[in-house]
Amino acid sequence: MRANRVSAAFTTSRVEETRDFYLRYFGARVTFDCGWYVILEFGSPVSTLQFMAPVKPEHELSSGAGLIYNFMVDDVDEEHLRLTQAGLHVVVPLEDHPWGDRGFVVKDPNGISLYIYSDREPDEEFRKYFT
Repeated sequence: MRANRVSAAFTTSRVEETRDFYLRYFGARVTFDCGWYVILEFGSPVSTLQFMAPVKPEHELSSGAGLIYNFMVDDVDEEHLRLTQAGLHVVVPLEDHPWGDRGFVVKDPNGISLYIYSDREPDEEFRKYFT
């Protein structure tokens, strides 16, 4: 199979709250919103996140446990300051990582971890793993 695009939809009872969170804190742009299903667009090149309410019996609610969305930004220190000043709780502190980034984690209304980071030069230990 050669997929033209791959995307995931997270099933939640908090579609409106989730949409508003990403609009407010992450500059998302809504490209589709019928109330129970929303598509949010971020950055360039464009990335999307999709959230949907369970409208059919086979639509089970998702759990945010163990799920991480990664947001690469130009200046992670600036984003850390902006988001903490806006009142978001940091669950993993801002720090440099030997694999080649500097980042921190906040959570969205569904408990999804949002890893916000900027690239850094990896330590010698990790350089050999990059191609």
